[in-house]
Amino acid sequence: MIFVDTGAWIAILNRRDQHYQEAVAIYNRLQQRQTRLLTTDYVIDETITRLRYDTNHSLAVMFFDRVELFIETGVLTVVEIDRDVFEKAIALFRQYDSARLSFTDCTSFVVCRENDIREAFAFDQHFSMMGINLCQ
Repeated sequence: MIFVDTGAWIAILNRRDQHYQEAVAIYNRLQQRQTRLLTTDYVIDETITRLRYDTNHSLAVMFFDRVELFIETGVLTVVEIDRDVFEKAIALFRQYDSARLSFTDCTSFVVCRENDIREAFAFDQHFSMMGINLCQ
């Protein structure tokens, strides 16, 4: 199972994104291998918001439709951030005052650790800092 971060979702949908070509290639490889994907409700929220503000409403809606389809077909699992993960993410966030981590990043790292996920479809180098390999 591979964790999918906001940057990857945006890159595969937005042709103007700097990582678009790489993201599409990685996504196609993951599809060919029938790799199961995992993300969080916070990542979905962040992605929809960024797509809405940085591109347009229709692309944000298309993303949400794609997420729903992936969930229905069993390709994607969405973890809802509960109180336990939230509190662990706060503790992690407090530890890294010198790294520019978002709170959503911290929730993602906790979810990866708790689900024994060692690889992420992401362009955020903070995953590597946390010992999570980036898809190539």
